[in-house]
Amino acid sequence: MDTETQHEIQAKSKKQKKKMKSQKKREKLKKDAVEKDAVEECKEGDKPPEIAFPPTFSVSEIKNKQRRHFMFMKYKQEKRKEKLQLKKKKKKEREALGDAAPPKPVPKTIENQRIYDETTVDPEDEEVAFDEGTDEFSAYFNKLTNPKVLITTSDRPRGRTVRFCEQLATVIPHAHVYYRRGLALKRVIPQCVARDFTYLMVVNEDRKVPNGLVLCHLPDGPTAHFKVSSVRLRKEMKRRGKEPTEHHPEVILNNFTTRLGHSIGRLFAALFPHDPQFVGRQVATFHNQRDFIFFRFHRYIFKNEKRVGIQELGPRFTLKLRSLQKGTFDSKFGEYEWVHKRHEMDSSRRKFHL
Repeated sequence: MDTETQHEIQAKSKKQKKKMKSQKKREKLKKDAVEKDAVEECKEGDKPPEIAFPPTFSVSEIKNKQRRHFMFMKYKQEKRKEKLQLKKKKKKEREALGDAAPPKPVPKTIENQRIYDETTVDPEDEEVAFDEGTDEFSAYFNKLTNPKVLITTSDRPRGRTVRFCEQLATVIPHAHVYYRRGLALKRVIPQCVARDFTYLMVVNEDRKVPNGLVLCHLPDGPTAHFKVSSVRLRKEMKRRGKEPTEHHPEVILNNFTTRLGHSIGRLFAALFPHDPQFVGRQVATFHNQRDFIFFRFHRYIFKNEKRVGIQELGPRFTLKLRSLQKGTFDSKFGEYEWVHKRHEMDSSRRKFHL
């Protein structure tokens, strides 16, 4: 190729680049002029109109990360404003209608969309009443036996587990702590029965943290195994009250509706004496929600004749039922009444077992 033709091609490419640059400048100037005119047309005190995106535009198409995040937060803020305006509008309409206003819609939650369980217990059912009169806890509810609990641990426990057991002993009346060292549970259970203990509570740990609880009702069972999580000791709690007194606490069981949940609720109730001493103003709560059992220990604070508050004493923890076994603890030959199988039973988020 001749040098003259090369110079001509280079000259043409330079001209095209200059032409494209000038065209881009003209488009930018036109855009700025349009925006300026729109701002001038607005009245004083009004905000300038925002340039809307095309209908098919998506925020994810913006390649700049900071700009994309800014536009997304702006979009969420606009949606929040629209929702708030709609809420205020509905409130005004309800106030205008007064008693003729329609009832408020119930929000959809996992709890109120729960799949009905065939084993849901009706307290007035004769069959349920018969079972309660003949089960392992009937002697306790008929006030024939008084609860006596032995709290022990896994082999050679560490500091946090030891403190957790000591604080549990202050919550449960007539509870005694025994630190187990190499002694099998099958040898502990006969000794507990001989000393008139009605419960054996075993706190297991992993990496110095309590992670399991075995609750065995004596002398005939049943035995429940729970996973323990979210343990908070008294020193770790803010605005906690003074140490609990020796008064027998009141026991509250919430939302144990199925046959299995009814059995677990009676298992927890039999831990505490049947005659609560209301002078102590202490209450132990087992609240079941989505098969997670939350334990809280409070004291009532009476401010005046009409107002009352609660003060948490601690400790607090969460339980998740893993299995319910007939009879006393037997890991090899025990007969299980219910076992949690995660892949089979947790297929739906709206299916609960307690």
